Amino acid sequence: MEQLAGGLELERYARQLKLLGEDGQKALKEATVMVAGIGGLGGTAAMYLAAAGVGKLILAHEGMIVPPDLNRQILMDTDHLGMERISTAITHLKRLNPHVEIEGYNARIEYDLAKPWVQDADIVIDARYDFPERYALNRLCVDTGTPMVEAAMYGFEVSLTTVIPGVTPCLECLYPDVQPQWEPLGFPVLGATSGIAGCMAALEAVKWITGVGTTYAGVMHRFSSLDFACYSVHISRNPNCACCGEGGTP
Repeated sequence: MEQLAGGLELERYARQLKLLGEDGQKALKEATVMVAGIGGLGGTAAMYLAAAGVGKLILAHEGMIVPPDLNRQILMDTDHLGMERISTAITHLKRLNPHVEIEGYNARIEYDLAKPWVQDADIVIDARYDFPERYALNRLCVDTGTPMVEAAMYGFEVSLTTVIPGVTPCLECLYPDVQPQWEPLGFPVLGATSGIAGCMAALEAVKWITGVGTTYAGVMHRFSSLDFACYSVHISRNPNCACCGEGGTP
């Protein structure tokens, strides 16, 4: 495995090579994953993708670290309160795995700004906390044909599906853009629940990249961290979807 010739790097992935094989590990090394949002959910996903040996991460998240971040955003810490989230996250991820290339942007998801990031990615993880950014990212992925892991949590509930443009429903198929009422910075969140969601999103991306296992493409999975109840339902595209339907983006 030429790309993993270093002994330390091979040793780093020794336990997962038994699961993914050398071809799977090589696929991870050659993959680029964009993580939109590096809070409780996205930060956990980024951490486990870096640990797994994804070759390149593209991260986007705006703003500075504030005390309410610290119950769940494991890439942040008390010593960096008041400092930029994205630079702090990159520093921690580089400490975890220096072999991963990381691009970071202190920015929200806006269509024109984020388009080159999405185009460079093999798969995107949507971990943004508000609907406008989720819709913008969804449209970008549909327009560029980029698969997207749509992961979210609220309270004790986790939701996850994988969007394959032109094949599965997109986000707007499931939740039409009707400006839903939402408190982006006020909804309840327990760190362990957002961490579970982030682990699930990272695992979904790893499965898609390596071809190991079955992804939740075309399936919505729901999990309650309160009682561990879960269920999955098959979902279908909306032919009239404003984003990916016949009257929307081709």
